Amino acid sequence: MERDSSFSAETAGVSSGDRDALAGVTVIVCASCRNETGSDSHPRAGELLAEDTRRAASGENVRIRSVECLGNCKRRLSAAILRDGCWSYVFGDLTATSGADLVTGAKLFATSTDGLIPWRGRPDSLKRGLVARIPPLDLVKDLT
Repeated sequence: MERDSSFSAETAGVSSGDRDALAGVTVIVCASCRNETGSDSHPRAGELLAEDTRRAASGENVRIRSVECLGNCKRRLSAAILRDGCWSYVFGDLTATSGADLVTGAKLFATSTDGLIPWRGRPDSLKRGLVARIPPLDLVKDLT
């Protein structure tokens, strides 16, 4: 998946003054994801995506973490983007080179005023690959 090269941090609304906002955003990449053939070879495609995301985030104040399994195996390469007190997102159908898209999504999320990743400006891989949006606990209503 190619990234829209015309999209920049400024387009995402992230100026140097907003870098601190990025500190509240974490990208979690599933390191155990296999490629489209299901190959068990190492490094796994998920490990490659995690490394691509780390490279894309170099010099940015975005936390990049990896986990052994996000349980989204049918959608192959997967990642999540979280922000304290906001909705969390799970994405699938990513490629080993989707790291820049994940960082772009993190930048959009960091400056969001409503706790959601805006649709406008979101890379195509994060539009098509959306698996779930999970609300923050304070928005969940008790049924009792």
